[in-house]
Amino acid sequence: MEIILREEIEKLGVRGDVVKVANGYARNYLLPQRKAVLATDSNRKIVEQERQSYLRKEAKLASEAEALGELLKALSINVSRKAGETDHLFGSVTAADLADILAAQGYTLDRRKIHLEEPIRTLGEHKVTVKLHREVSIEITVHVNRQD
Repeated sequence: MEIILREEIEKLGVRGDVVKVANGYARNYLLPQRKAVLATDSNRKIVEQERQSYLRKEAKLASEAEALGELLKALSINVSRKAGETDHLFGSVTAADLADILAAQGYTLDRRKIHLEEPIRTLGEHKVTVKLHREVSIEITVHVNRQD
């Protein structure tokens, strides 16, 4: 079945793409969730108008993310945690902890935008990737110090 995507779906396509999917996937998931519409001529025109509007909004969001990224690049985060003699933390520093610290400094970020392979469990300097937008990602430095 040919459908037109109304939003980006991972491993399938981006908004406005005409893709061919299994009938059941379209009928049971994509169409009821309004993530896609049938590929008819009238729907193609409507989706193309929606796509143009989306592209304008997306360009604005990307430029805002670039500006925020420039501010965050210069930022260095200091975290104090209790640690053992071998410099391993009692606990860990997670993306939620980093989001809370950034919020305290005036930067509102969703914790899901902060990408850690695994929680930080050792003292020292760590590089953390922050994905602000699909096209904009930066690295910030996190210094984990021993708490007195």
